[in-house]
Order: sequence, then structure tokens, then C-alpha cells
Amino acid sequence: MGLVLGDAWLWVAVEWSPPAYAGLDARDGLDTPTTVALLVAALVKAALLWLILRAPAPGPLDRRAKALRRLLYLAVAYIFVLWYPIALLPDAVDAAFQLALWTAIDVLYLLVIRWRSRMLRAAAGAMFAVELAGMANELLDELDLPELGSGGIVALGLVLGGVAATIITVVGQRRDGRWSRGTQAAGWLSVGFYALVIPLNVLFGMISSGHLAMLVVMDAVELVSAVWFAATARELPAEGRPADLPPARRRVIRVAVAAVAVLPIIAMIHPEQTPHLTYTGWSMDCFDRPSFGDLKPAERDGAFLCRARSMDGGVPPMFPDSLSDQEILAYGRALCRTKDRDEQEAILARAGSARPAWGADPWDLVYVCPEIVGVTHPELLRSTAEAEAANAAYIAEENAKCRDPWPRTKGVVQATARYFLFVDGDAGYFVYDPQDEAADKAAGQAMDKVYDDSSRIGVAGSAVLIGHIEDVVDLCLTVKAFRTPPPQRTAGWDLVNEVPIVSRSGRLTVPEMGEGGEVGAGAPMPNLAIAGKGRYRLRVYVRVDAGEEQHLVVVFPGASRKRLKLKP
Repeated sequence: MGLVLGDAWLWVAVEWSPPAYAGLDARDGLDTPTTVALLVAALVKAALLWLILRAPAPGPLDRRAKALRRLLYLAVAYIFVLWYPIALLPDAVDAAFQLALWTAIDVLYLLVIRWRSRMLRAAAGAMFAVELAGMANELLDELDLPELGSGGIVALGLVLGGVAATIITVVGQRRDGRWSRGTQAAGWLSVGFYALVIPLNVLFGMISSGHLAMLVVMDAVELVSAVWFAATARELPAEGRPADLPPARRRVIRVAVAAVAVLPIIAMIHPEQTPHLTYTGWSMDCFDRPSFGDLKPAERDGAFLCRARSMDGGVPPMFPDSLSDQEILAYGRALCRTKDRDEQEAILARAGSARPAWGADPWDLVYVCPEIVGVTHPELLRSTAEAEAANAAYIAEENAKCRDPWPRTKGVVQATARYFLFVDGDAGYFVYDPQDEAADKAAGQAMDKVYDDSSRIGVAGSAVLIGHIEDVVDLCLTVKAFRTPPPQRTAGWDLVNEVPIVSRSGRLTVPEMGEGGEVGAGAPMPNLAIAGKGRYRLRVYVRVDAGEEQHLVVVFPGASRKRLKLKP
């Protein structure tokens, strides 16, 4: 009937849930693998449902056995029907219901099953405790409370505790003698289901993130547990024990159990040509960008794969996810051996790259061919510590090249350093009050005004942007603060201008190069507002000598708001 009425009806008829619950869009039809899986699952579920709905065996039951039978049938009802309305409630309700239900069932298992061994009963109690600890841990997680343990190893251990609880229950049923071989076989098949789920889902995430057909198959196989629960409840009476299965059916069951045990191992074996994807563009391990020198040799291929599939900033990846790790690494090593950009573009185009015209950068290729890239870019082979030390040495060397242009005129505070600008063009540097509440607004206004002023100085309250006159990427900067106006001394300078500035917090300074930064002063800059809050005068000296630009900034208290061009 589902085939006649449409895909949505077929899904509801087999899965007993709305299509939207599985993320199935009504406008999209089912693909062929999912349709086939639904038809096969329908036959399997019909057979299992017939086994589940068989009438209970006649015979007297004591109060504990009656309670166990009712709870087991409640567990079966949950698997078939109750899971959906409970799923509409908060997840904590579902976790609490499961914990309460299986706590009662496990206690009654210990009391009703004739274990015939104190050691076996104690082992069963321990396994049941681990199983319930896993459920309690899930409840604590849903309630945002401290969990019993964190990490994948703890979670896997709790899951394995549930498997062990199933195994020991089946062993107890065998020693008790009331349950038939068919019921015990259903219990072993339940263990096989766990053996299928743990490697496929917990370790590899193939079920939760896989194809709909996989979800349909696993949903059908899961009903084996319901068959076991129902059979356990049905055969609780001591009298009227069902006859053992004939030898032929026993062999069939053994083969089925062996097949379920071997299936997970077979599912993990892929053809050689199947793409092996260690990292994707969104892998959590790829958000860290370690330097080449910080990585062990075995980790470098993974770093290149992260960069090759990276989509940071919304840009397309260097290689598509359809390529395996091995193919991407081979293409990367081929890129290392190219002689020009045209060869790189040809290789990327052949690989199906969405950005072949971009080529490949040496800071990406260094991870797969350091012996080639290191010849022309030895700095890329450094570790983070080595790069920081080299950068600090470079900044110190650049600072040493700058000299104080007024060595005999000492300020109350002063500093001389190299000021590094953006390589692709920077308007200049700020003298500003960093603690002013309107600092960002003042900086924006100063940036707008610097281009409208012939002196290349933008003034906006507590921020002054001083521009450079040559096309440079850095300049020598000396700052001095005085309590009174120093002599003008315009000789030897190309430009001398004086402008007002205000300090609302008692600070005036120049931005410094931060950790890992590329812009700012290469040495600590002092507070130039030596008189505290108030108005100051800022005098700027600029000159260019042999292509190098030198600036001297003098700050002293002054209430005047005039702009003076002392040497235009």
C-alpha cells in the first residue's frame, strides 16, 4: 500500500513515525537504496512482530515475576509506540523514564532469575550497576549537571557495561532452565546488535550521520531486542516450558548469530579505491594552525590535508572532498615540483579544484615537501618559539637603527622605536587617549580628516592621526613629553606642524605592536600626558633622508586650539 500511495506512506507504514522526524522532505522522493531497505525492513519487522505478539505461556507467577513481565512488556511498548510521544517531551524526561524502567527491571532480574551461583548473581549486579550508571550519566548530561565521567573512553565503557549486562542475563537464563533456546538465541542476537552499533556509530559515526537506508536497516535490526524482552516475559512461568528447537533451526540461529558478529568487521573493510578522509574542512583538529617546526613528522601530512580542505572565510577549498587523503597528498607533492604558476594551475584543474587560478602557497606546501620549500623559504621551517625569537630579534635590530634626533634635549618621558605600518598601505599612526570612552569615534573622525589636510595630520579631540609623506612600510619614531613648550628648532626638518589634543583619562600614547601583531611601535611607548587630564599641544616634525622617513612627536600642556604650520 505504501508503494501505491507514495513515499511518505511507505515510510510511515514501515518506520511507524512521521517522515519529518527523520528529516525527510515531503517534496523529495526516496532514493532507490532507501526504498529497497524499507521493503526488506517491512518483511523483517512483520516476522519479528509475529514473534513479539505471541500469547504468554500459561502457568502461575509470583508477585515479582508478574511485575517483571509487565515491565518487560512496557519496554517492548516503548520500542514500538511510546518512544515517539516521549520524544516530543524534553530529553531529560526520556532519560529519566529509561533509568527508572531499567532500574526496576534489573532489580527484578536479580530476584526472579535462578542464577544458581552467588558469584554469578554478584557479577550480574555489578554489570547492571554499570549499565544503570551509563543511563544516569546521560540523565545528568541532559540536566546540565556534573557527569559521572567525561570523554569518549568513559562513554564507551558505560556502553560496553550495557552489553555485558545483556550477556550475563542470557547466561542466567540458560542456568535457570525456564527459557527456551530460541529466547536465548534472541538474547545473543541482541548482543550482536550492540556489536554492530558500537563500531559503526560510537567509533565511526556511520549511523547517525549516514544514509537513510542505514537508519532503516538498523531500526529493523533493533527489534531483535524487543523479541528477546517479549520472549523473556512470555516464558516466565516455570510450568509449560517450551520444547527445544529442532537441530536444523538451531544451526540456522547459530549461523545468524555468527553473521551478526562478523558483519561489523566486514563493514569496516573498504575497497582500496574508496576515498579515505582523515580531515574535512570542518574537522575540529583543523582549527589549530601549528607551525611546521611544532609538528612531528607523522603529523605534517594531516596539517596539509587540513589546509587543502579548509574553507575559512567562505573561500572554496584547494581540493574537493571527493578526493581521498592519498590523492590530495600526491597532488600536493606534485605541486611542490612545479616550476611556475601555470603548472600549478594545470595540476589543480586536473584535480577538480574550485580555485585553480590561485595556485598553491609555500606556507601550505611546506608540510608535504619541506626539503623543497625550505630552500627558498627557510623561515617556514621554524617552530613557534623560533619564529617568535626571530621576530623579536628583527624588531630589536630595526629599533636599533632609529636614533633620537634631539639627543641633548631630554623629555620628562621619551622613547625611540621603529613604527611598523601595514604593508599594503597605511594612513599613518595615532597619538590618542586609549581610555577615552569615545576613542573609537575620535579615531574614525581623525582618519577621515587626515586626507583633507595638506599637512597629513587628522585632528579629532582625543585622537590625532599623523600620516607619512613617503610610500613606506615603516618609519623611525621618537616621542617626547615636556612640561613647557620646547624650542621650535625647525632647521633640518621638512615639515613642522603643531595641533591641539585632549586627554580625558590622563593618558596619551602611541599604539604598540601587540603579540603576534604586524602594526605598531616596536618598543613600549610612554604616557605622554604627564600633567594628567586636560588639553595639550602636539608638535610633529617630519623629514625624509635617503628614502627613510623620520618623525619626532613633542607633547606639552597647552590650552590653545589653533593649528600652526611652523614649517609648511
